[in-house]
Amino acid sequence: MIRVPSPAKLNLFLHITGRRENGYHELQSIFQLIDLYDWIEFKQIDGDEIHIDGLSSVDLENNLIYKATQALKPFAKRPTGLFIRIEKNIPMGAGLGGGSSNAATTLLIVNKIWQCGLTIDQLADLGVKLGADVPIFVHGRNAWAEGIGEHLSFIDLDQKQYIVLKPDCFISTQLLFSQKSLTRDTKTSKFCAYQIKPSDFGNNFEPLARSLYPEVDEAMQYLDQFGVAKLTGTGACVFTEVTEDMNLDEILKHSPCKAYLVNSLNESPLNHIEV
Repeated sequence: MIRVPSPAKLNLFLHITGRRENGYHELQSIFQLIDLYDWIEFKQIDGDEIHIDGLSSVDLENNLIYKATQALKPFAKRPTGLFIRIEKNIPMGAGLGGGSSNAATTLLIVNKIWQCGLTIDQLADLGVKLGADVPIFVHGRNAWAEGIGEHLSFIDLDQKQYIVLKPDCFISTQLLFSQKSLTRDTKTSKFCAYQIKPSDFGNNFEPLARSLYPEVDEAMQYLDQFGVAKLTGTGACVFTEVTEDMNLDEILKHSPCKAYLVNSLNESPLNHIEV
């Protein structure tokens, strides 16, 4: 049995800068890995079936863990059946990348179990077909992202703590993208500009999420009392950077919804796990 962590991420900002002919949106963002983890166990079993325990709410065909195993099958030199158990701590539909992280973790570990021999770049190429956020977790490093999120420039970010709130709602990414009022032409920028003035960088989905989901607006109003509240991804989670003058116990205790205190990561712990 192999048991490994599957980390979450925050989008420190998210700008939509254009739209491709195929309907996909061009974006710019910063991915910051954080120490909120799902835990995934992998065990080889007889036969060739893939059993997944812990995600009964997701149909197997739509399960990104299952899809990741199927993407690797053509490359397997030692294919076996797998029993995969997931302990979910990253909330679903939260903008924290839990599903994408699980898919990336599966690609990394099963690549070794089945002796597929694929490189990190090859795994990332497979991953982007599963979801735009999968490559960042395959590489396991913080990055400035462009394209649909797959063009990554790895960056160093200062160590920080964040308060993350999970409003009691599930945001439809499709609904947000379909809104005519979504800003889709934010001017492109550079990481150096973010470093100089990060306050100029927001999330184009935030006004929509706040207007369509009152729970998100309530969480942001709460965090705005103590710092600058931001939406991660397309939500629903919102976060703020921890500062020295915050009374963390009181902020977490009186939160209107589930609250997490998390630390930034320089890289994923998966980068140092041997199988």
